[in-house]
Amino acid sequence: MIYRMLALNIDGTLLQSNGKLHKSTKEAIEYVQQKGIYVTLVTSRSFPSARKVARALKLRSLLVSHQGAYIASAQEKPFFVKRISEDITYDTVRFLEGFPCQIRLVHEQFSLANKQKINNDLLVKTVFTTGDPAFYSQQFVDSVSESLTENPVSPPKIEVYFEEEEDLHDSVKALKSMFTEIELIEINPVRLDIVPAGISKLSGLIFLCDHLGISQSEMVVIGDSKDDITMIEAAGLGVAMGNAPYEVKKAADWITRSENEHGVTYMVKEHFRKQQPIDFLKKMKIIKK
Repeated sequence: MIYRMLALNIDGTLLQSNGKLHKSTKEAIEYVQQKGIYVTLVTSRSFPSARKVARALKLRSLLVSHQGAYIASAQEKPFFVKRISEDITYDTVRFLEGFPCQIRLVHEQFSLANKQKINNDLLVKTVFTTGDPAFYSQQFVDSVSESLTENPVSPPKIEVYFEEEEDLHDSVKALKSMFTEIELIEINPVRLDIVPAGISKLSGLIFLCDHLGISQSEMVVIGDSKDDITMIEAAGLGVAMGNAPYEVKKAADWITRSENEHGVTYMVKEHFRKQQPIDFLKKMKIIKK
């Protein structure tokens, strides 16, 4: 099979556990691009945060961010955006404020969160910076709903970090019965992502593939999280990181090494070194478009 796209998750896939990109990973991505393969990032992170990683990798491609709700190569000219309405955002936040949790509205230009003290060890490890503070405003308020009363927001995504696993389960059950306008994505036992209905990493990736004229069978997806499963299953070659949980590995066609063992680099060397450059394949009429 000839692959024309490489789609990569960021955290736990491209980045090591210390949050850094290894030199070998940068070299591997450069190698794939030189073969004419379209490389994109598909992430739950905000667009500014995804773009920062893309710049380190020298990517100029469209990035699928905010769990698929925001696709762009430049913030000024988004290719695709879908938002949670102001009313649904407010009602959702009001409900969630009944739980001990941090609620974070993740807009492409800023984030707005409540001042929730983090006590859960898993929660501390889960929360990450959604963008570079130098270019991305991060505001913390006593009450998100009160802030929304004065300044309504229609974000592509809401992140919720719970203290207790039981609270996440209870809130998901209730929100599903209350709203049809949102999708609920459980990232781990204490983190919930909320996006507009119909949005997922897979929907964003398919939208991008349709635009580029690339079929799902021609894409390689590498991921490590539960929210990567659907796109791993849909890809021509779905790859799970060695550090991924069992259910992600079960969904994959191939399992590479962990993020700290340079899993992306290892996968690229194993699967792309024998593939001829895309331009050559087009010249030989092996690829017609």
